[in-house]
Amino acid sequence: MLRSAPYALTVDSGGDDFVVTGPTPRLSWKAAGENDRFEIESSVDGGESRTVETVGHRFIDWPFEALSSATRVSWRVRHAETDAAWSDWASFEVGLLDEDWRAAWVSPVESVDAGYGKRRAHVLRGEFTLPDGVVTARLYATALGLYTATVNGQRVGTDELAPGSTSYDRTLYAQAHDVTGSLAVGVNVIEIELSDGWYRGQVGAFRLPAGWGTVLGARAELHATLEDGTVRVICTDEEWVSVPSTLTRADLMDGQTVDFTLDIEAGEPVRVGAVADAPAIEWSPAPPVRVVETRAPVSSREIRPGVWVVDFGQNTSGWVRLNDLGVPGTRTEIDYGEYVDASGDLSTAHLDSERPEGRKAFVQRDEVIAGAAGDVFEPRHTVHGFQYVRLSRRGAGFDPTSITMQIVQTDLARAGTFASSDEDLNRLHEIADWSFRGNAVDVPTDCPTRERLAWSGDYQVFAPTATRLYDVLGFTRKWLRSVRDDQLDDGRIANFSPDGRRIKHHLDDQFAMMTGSSGWGDAIVAVPWEMYLSYGDREVLAENYDAMVRWVEWALEKARTTRHHARVQASPEPESFEQYLWDGTFHWGEWTEPKERDADGNRVDPIKHNPMAWFMADKGEVGTAYLHRSTATLARIAEILGHETDAARYAETADKVADAWRLGYLNSDGTTATDTQAAYVRALSFGLVPADLRAAAVERLVELIQENDTHLATGFLATGDLLPVLADAGRADLAYALLGQRTTPSWLYMVDRGATTIWEDWEGIDEHGTAHDSLNHYSKGAVIRFLHTHTLGLQQDADSVAWEKITISPVPAPGMTWARGTHDGPQGEIAVEWRVEGEAIRITADIPVSTIARVVFPDGTVHAAGPGRFDQIAGLPASLTAAVTAR
Repeated sequence: MLRSAPYALTVDSGGDDFVVTGPTPRLSWKAAGENDRFEIESSVDGGESRTVETVGHRFIDWPFEALSSATRVSWRVRHAETDAAWSDWASFEVGLLDEDWRAAWVSPVESVDAGYGKRRAHVLRGEFTLPDGVVTARLYATALGLYTATVNGQRVGTDELAPGSTSYDRTLYAQAHDVTGSLAVGVNVIEIELSDGWYRGQVGAFRLPAGWGTVLGARAELHATLEDGTVRVICTDEEWVSVPSTLTRADLMDGQTVDFTLDIEAGEPVRVGAVADAPAIEWSPAPPVRVVETRAPVSSREIRPGVWVVDFGQNTSGWVRLNDLGVPGTRTEIDYGEYVDASGDLSTAHLDSERPEGRKAFVQRDEVIAGAAGDVFEPRHTVHGFQYVRLSRRGAGFDPTSITMQIVQTDLARAGTFASSDEDLNRLHEIADWSFRGNAVDVPTDCPTRERLAWSGDYQVFAPTATRLYDVLGFTRKWLRSVRDDQLDDGRIANFSPDGRRIKHHLDDQFAMMTGSSGWGDAIVAVPWEMYLSYGDREVLAENYDAMVRWVEWALEKARTTRHHARVQASPEPESFEQYLWDGTFHWGEWTEPKERDADGNRVDPIKHNPMAWFMADKGEVGTAYLHRSTATLARIAEILGHETDAARYAETADKVADAWRLGYLNSDGTTATDTQAAYVRALSFGLVPADLRAAAVERLVELIQENDTHLATGFLATGDLLPVLADAGRADLAYALLGQRTTPSWLYMVDRGATTIWEDWEGIDEHGTAHDSLNHYSKGAVIRFLHTHTLGLQQDADSVAWEKITISPVPAPGMTWARGTHDGPQGEIAVEWRVEGEAIRITADIPVSTIARVVFPDGTVHAAGPGRFDQIAGLPASLTAAVTAR
């Protein structure tokens, strides 16, 4: 639908009740016409409107003077032409800027330290009085720790897990909420419940202590505007008191315990000044984490007296809400997990971690002791990955209608949809979507259970798919801030960020030696580049440019100065091209390739079987390929940002790295030295194979797949590119054969085994029904981008950004009769549908203004399209006609 006025007005910031920005937000909107000149009208705090003319509609710098703390802005936009229609008004507020905070940092009184994972929460309480006539009120708050807030007993906001996960030594975000309706004339009470959270809790699979700090703290200000225009400001200060919470154990990873029978003590004065060197307070560009959905159980079964297993039908992230706690004193234990064994009991053994000192059992357990009637248990100081819970009670019953799953995720706006006549592929798309959602909890984690870390490699792999599903720009910019914050002094990128282990300060740690891997560290280049291509945000390149340069320069230096020991043994003197081979430092490699089987049919994990051999193996093919891609991408980024000298130098270096890769790993017949599916996929996708050898490389890739009984053998890094490489090389038939494969390793094996999210291991649940590793690991779900780009056929052109130019070129799966999908990007929503009609195919599409579209039918017929509705029909190639008929 073409619109008469600009619409979808946004600024580059997040917020809960309302959008909250810094002093100079950037403005964006979607255009209604092809004229690229616009008028912006703005009013600050209800004052006189001002108008300015601008060019473009994406990320327009704030066109007036910098805004002050707590100002409220209304704005609208129209095309700069006579009698153009104005957009609807949009609004945002400026947060309390760092220099304007008056509140002190206050900390709880902690007389006993139970240790990491076992500490209780504390309540910080402040009382104040207000006269009649409060017109509006805002509460600004943040914490070192995890906090929730109430005003006069009423919950503040809808956001969860505030203030969010950041690298707290450098970045801290605050939250702003409208609390006008919670205030009363006379005495009022603010309570902030504070626990360890990401700041002082446990980190990763081994539950190591976070290293951000040892003292919790909160900082808050309530600004109440009265009818006469005066503003009363209430701050955290020495008058506040600290009270032990009813949360007697509050850990983000392991769970929390609430004892409603406890009497709240009078409290004692908070500690002021205990927090030292807190970073400046800022406002997040990301949407908030919220309870985005509530689900009732699909089944509940008492497996033994007083123990029930409840299935919610979907693996995700969040917690449960329990409305019936039993009579006072009743103790309920709730264990969370993603798998039930053959007996029907919850099992989490597949998530245990092996440590040198022994096995670390995986636990996600909440506990509640019932108090007064009407108490409700909702554990907001933890978060879990689960589909099932095991609820245990002694001497009391359980009503399944009293429990619900609260799905907790970053509240991302949907950007893309896909559906087709193939229900298996629809289900695959659905579970991959769920898997990403379950890991988009303020940062892009690898899994919501065992590690819950924002591994750089996972998001590097999935980011191109994420942009097809959701608007992830603000979410990603927030995460990239932590990647920059955690970058080591020598330029290496931490394996995950925020890095609570703070490897950059522990360079003697063994894990520091495993930091700086290709495919993982390259996220600092690949992810901003993907955001730029998808959204046209030049700033995401600029703010990460220095970190990109430092990373690439470190990798180039290591390529020059280190060699893999096998090369040294073969030839003590390196050949000249070897200065561009990155093979002498640690790489994770392809990672999580399908497990092999021994003579008895048992699964063999080569890393666990011989970890030293894996560690010492030559992974230079992977490292050098990524070095080429990052250096070439950096050259393009430098050119966009106007760094011409850098652009020329990195372009030349990228060519030399590509030449070195070919000399080191490519044979004259087009085969590679490692001769694996992953090697060919990577080489073809990254443009490393010369044109005259591409056909031979594709032929060898096809042979390897066929020799593997038409199964993939790729792992973490290459799987997402496998099907596009095949289809683009004219082997869509084989791409769809892999996609339709039902035996392991394959995606539909997961579907057939009842997966509701993507697994870490290709055999996450094996033929015996036994679970292995995480059952919610989204990276292999990157395959569903193929459903958008090829099956549906909607792709952005290679020379386009922000969906200004597109090609619609469906590659129908054999037997598929229709597909439809949408993408709501910076230009507006693009809708595509194709249907087989007899021996022809009809393509319809809705193209927004300012988007240039080209439609390519399977028979090669080409049409220009848009703006508006496109509807054409063309003949279907005989091969596809036969496939549909056979179906």
